[in-house]
Amino acid sequence: MVTKFSSQQPIGMFDSGVGGLSVLRAVRRELPNEDVLYLADQAHIPYGPKSKKKIRRFAVEITRFLLERRAKLIVVACNAASAAALHELREKFPSVPFVGMEPAVKPAAQRTHTGKVGVLATPTTFAGDLYASVVERFAQHVSIYKSICPGLVEEIEAGNLDSPKVRGILHEALDPMVEAGIDTVVMGCTHYPFVIPVIEEITGPEVRTIDPAPAVARQVRRLLLERSLLNPGESRGTLRFYTSGDLQAFEELHPKLLGEAGDVQQVKWNDRLHLSE
Repeated sequence: MVTKFSSQQPIGMFDSGVGGLSVLRAVRRELPNEDVLYLADQAHIPYGPKSKKKIRRFAVEITRFLLERRAKLIVVACNAASAAALHELREKFPSVPFVGMEPAVKPAAQRTHTGKVGVLATPTTFAGDLYASVVERFAQHVSIYKSICPGLVEEIEAGNLDSPKVRGILHEALDPMVEAGIDTVVMGCTHYPFVIPVIEEITGPEVRTIDPAPAVARQVRRLLLERSLLNPGESRGTLRFYTSGDLQAFEELHPKLLGEAGDVQQVKWNDRLHLSE
């Protein structure tokens, strides 16, 4: 397993599914010449309702898998995994730089004029210490309206971004928030930015939508720069994907969400995560 890193090595990223592609999209804009390995653990999607213990086990094994493939930095491109496992990952792999997802409550609290903010996230994110800490430090002066949007992750995984079911889920989540007077809504799950056009249609132009992915991409750049790990090459970086779910479905969906395609390989779980023969 890699313990020393070089600038030519790839960035590693993972999520329970395709949601982290919203973060990868931002990383590609910020760091277009970096090679990236992306693992979608679709065998276990969604992470949100699962126990922290299970999510930690998945996250540790996925991190090992990516480090074995020479990843120089790991992006935990999943709010639920960041909430449940980021602290343990940093303890288990102390030499590895990690970037996780933090609910963008701080900028929402700073920008709101009505003092009312909506947050869309999964149960694990809302139950995590990270979310509680951010709210306590930065948002005690605002009212927060929460929704877990049941079923939305599964719809996005199926490639349904503007279906009647998706609209129904979002109306149920957002209509009470808009009625209450929110002027900002935070994407607390990496899947949800893919339905921002529908969200903005429902909330109207007076409600600002915050996607944390660009801030995450900037943090990736800062960490690579600090450690002299920015790739000096000028050509566009390569993409390699792994999925523990349906290979064909991922091959068809990821270019539509990301805007570009890469090679996809199947991985399987037993006690360890390994490439499928």
